[in-house]
Amino acid sequence: MTSWGYTLSSEEHGPRRLVEFAVRAEAAGFEFVTISDHYHPWTSTQGQAPFVWATLGGVAASTTTVRVGTGVTCPIMRTHPAVIAHAAATTAALFDGRFFFGVGTGEALNEHVTGVRWPPPEVRVDMLREAIGIIRDLWTGETVDHHGTHFTVENARLFTVPDEPPPLIMSAFGPQAATVAAACGDGVWITKPDGDLVRAWEQAGGKGPRYGQVNLCWARSRDEAVATAHRIWPNAGVPGQLSQDLPTYTHFEQVTDLVTESQLAEKVPCGPDVGPGLEQIRYCTPSSLLKARSSSNFLRRSP
Repeated sequence: MTSWGYTLSSEEHGPRRLVEFAVRAEAAGFEFVTISDHYHPWTSTQGQAPFVWATLGGVAASTTTVRVGTGVTCPIMRTHPAVIAHAAATTAALFDGRFFFGVGTGEALNEHVTGVRWPPPEVRVDMLREAIGIIRDLWTGETVDHHGTHFTVENARLFTVPDEPPPLIMSAFGPQAATVAAACGDGVWITKPDGDLVRAWEQAGGKGPRYGQVNLCWARSRDEAVATAHRIWPNAGVPGQLSQDLPTYTHFEQVTDLVTESQLAEKVPCGPDVGPGLEQIRYCTPSSLLKARSSSNFLRRSP
């Protein structure tokens, strides 16, 4: 079974607007919404980056049925996993079973702000594995002491925990992360149509929902949609590892100055015809979830 979701783009909208979009998504029949956890937008034209945990409180108070998750939170650098465990547990208690927790290894764009060295991908994956263990231990409500390779936790106990821990959905940017997601997560999250990545996760023993994200930009004409996507979301044209390693939005602006409208249109379905977007969704299979960004993005999920 496939579920359809909607992305609350915290790079493009302030907190009140994001809460409004969540309410409208619920009313429109979307089965879930996700919200990005960013300290910075990708470019200054996007213009926003509210604190995700405060925004989620507003969404919890304003909706009643739609499932909501972070897409995704990095619990390894900017915020210690013990603090993230606290935030996610309280949020899950507010949503009363409607919250799921997306995690990933993050981007330098958001995580460099405390001055900690940005590690290579394999180290970040190892840090995430350790962070997930800490978070799950704290969600039990028991006192936790942890002295690991990357993190220390001393005499920590969460007194406010949900009746059931939220599903932990791990982002898989590459094959190594897909293997770790299969071992540590309750589901997998992919940020672009990539059936091979989903299959790698499944072959590693991954079970649970698959979240696949597709960007699109609708307008009454294709030219208008392409121009909008190029102005607001040019980072979709940034290739490979750059999206993880560039440290500031100004660096992204320098890179995206090299992305032409035609190049972006090859990556982001644009215009009134939804066919190209649906074609991309097929590559999220087997078994995926779909989500949509408030101006340009859909997401699909399969159990």
